[in-house]
Amino acid sequence: MKWVFEEQFSFFSCMQVILANSIVKLTVVKPQGWLAGIKYGGMDNLLDIKSPESHRGYWDVNWSVPGGLEPHQFNVRCRISGTKYNVIHHSYDKIEVSFRTTYNPSGLGIKLPLSIDIRYILQNGVSGFHCYAIYERPTGCPAFDLSQTRMVFKLRREKFHYMAISDEKQRIMPMPEDLLPHRGKRLIVPESVMLVNPINPDLKGEVDDKYQYSMDNQESGVHGWISSEPLIGFWVIFPSHEFRSGGPTKQNLTVHTGPACLAVSFHNLDTKCSSFPSDEPRKMIIPMADQPQMFHGMHYIGDEMVTHFEAGEDWNKVFGPIFVYLNSTPTISNAHSLWLDAKKQRLLEEAAWPYDFISSKHYIRAAGRGSAYGKLVVQDKFLHGSLIPAKSAHVGLSVAKKAGGWQTESKHYQFWVKTDSNGNFNIKNVIPGIYRLHGWVPGFIGDYLEKGFIDITAGSETQLGDLVYVPPRDGPTMWDIGFPDRTASGYYVPDVSPIYANRLFLNSQEKFRQYGLWDRYTDVHPETEQTFTIGISDPRKDWFFAQVNRKWGKSQYVPSTWTIKFIMDSVTTGTYKLRLAIASATRCSLEICINGMDPEHTVFEVLNLGTDNAVCRHGVHGLYRLFSIEVHSSLLIKGDNSMFLRQTKAGSALCGIMYDYVRLESPAFSESSEQNFEFKAQTS
Repeated sequence: MKWVFEEQFSFFSCMQVILANSIVKLTVVKPQGWLAGIKYGGMDNLLDIKSPESHRGYWDVNWSVPGGLEPHQFNVRCRISGTKYNVIHHSYDKIEVSFRTTYNPSGLGIKLPLSIDIRYILQNGVSGFHCYAIYERPTGCPAFDLSQTRMVFKLRREKFHYMAISDEKQRIMPMPEDLLPHRGKRLIVPESVMLVNPINPDLKGEVDDKYQYSMDNQESGVHGWISSEPLIGFWVIFPSHEFRSGGPTKQNLTVHTGPACLAVSFHNLDTKCSSFPSDEPRKMIIPMADQPQMFHGMHYIGDEMVTHFEAGEDWNKVFGPIFVYLNSTPTISNAHSLWLDAKKQRLLEEAAWPYDFISSKHYIRAAGRGSAYGKLVVQDKFLHGSLIPAKSAHVGLSVAKKAGGWQTESKHYQFWVKTDSNGNFNIKNVIPGIYRLHGWVPGFIGDYLEKGFIDITAGSETQLGDLVYVPPRDGPTMWDIGFPDRTASGYYVPDVSPIYANRLFLNSQEKFRQYGLWDRYTDVHPETEQTFTIGISDPRKDWFFAQVNRKWGKSQYVPSTWTIKFIMDSVTTGTYKLRLAIASATRCSLEICINGMDPEHTVFEVLNLGTDNAVCRHGVHGLYRLFSIEVHSSLLIKGDNSMFLRQTKAGSALCGIMYDYVRLESPAFSESSEQNFEFKAQTS
């Protein structure tokens, strides 16, 4: 293969670097590292030619100065721009190029305290390219908070109309112009637009919202777009999720018609940044098909996901590589085969991980990694007398030191697998380091955390043995609601109001992706609040998936109070335990009362809980939380009892709580009674 190198001036008076094999041609702005062009399959440029070269394929960062309140200190968005270009590797098999910006505290203006090296790799005979970035903080950098970093591809707006993110979630998307005021009506969620006069009349009346296409990290290994005339597939493949923040269940954006493009000037030659506070009005220009690759972000977690760096703290992390795969077909009847082919390519990329062709010393190849394996079982003496294999449990290595802390860990890498039917697991290709073993098991509340530290070294195979998870429990179950899987998906999700429908989700397992479901609570319960009766009510039909505020009149929202009714044949003197597993919470305050709604009957109160935004962003889980609440027997009575869940914060349609699981336990058995239980490992 003949590698092509060219340098030429663009209309920005910047040099361009041309990388080409016999299949793909890349045009990269030098030294900034912006991807200005992708030529493939008869299309001169797959990227949006109506956008400036700096806005087609790029990395960006959202960051803040700790405690900074000025616009230039808070939520600064910075488009990464290299200042030095190098050829890292050039051979018959591949070429790897670098576009690096180095932190320099001197000079005027606020500076992102990071050095960033953007890399592109093109291989011989490969229909696509790899890209990654190395983030470094040299010793002595000032403190800062990292909110988000991503890579974005903006595709040809007149060509790419069909998206696919899973077998079930594929569709023709609106045109970018459909989001403009004369064609779309912006709703109370800023990212949501009702299509009132779309270019494609088949989409009239639908709601478009980028968050409807969010997915968990573990489910989003490949997603992309298919163009028309010619039929070309543009696919982003994550061969691993080890470098993505928040673990396997962290939700991130995939594809969308296009976020509001802010009319902001980015001054990037020395990585100075322009800022735009989130509370300021947005000026929108025409958006385009947008393909963001989220490596770290706050979506569905909120403020607790922000990465804090102390003054002087050094750090480095490799984000990626990801693979951009390109395929094509000459006939429209074979268009679906592009998606099937992309799924096969994903499996090939996953099998090849960790790659053996990455040149950076910061990227650890297979020989420099280790593994850990073992078996996880569950001990719940009130559920079963024997140890229970932790079937389909999530088990992972993370540096987080607290149980569940992996959900918000973002500075380092995480390595996760699922156990088999017997609870066995093998975590391979782990970067050397000191980790804790984390996990959670469907059907059981809480988070598992192995007590000791695990030292992974190059080439090591660490045998962890048989591990026992003892989930929180004090006594036998009196009653429970739901199934503990850390989501609210098992509860009642209403049909969407016809005026807000996205047709993709009308007959979907993910009805919760529809817009405006928070108002449907008032439609379902127009006169009275939700009442759930233990032994009679069905969680799938009678428990609304989110406790949101009740709509009052046209625009007011007032707090809601849910009631759980249960009968007690007798009351045992002692302390009962209420287990409250929260799947998501957004700017809410929760108060729980037993048999009366006054201070004497209040057993629990939490204020201003959560910033997940799962209600308005069409999710059913965010940051998992577990509360264990003591209920003294003096509050309970023989016969009919009522428990009140009061969401006391009014004013917003979008605040609320999603419950994963609720359980009331009787007082613990005596020590002599506990000795009657035998624990024997189940055999397969």
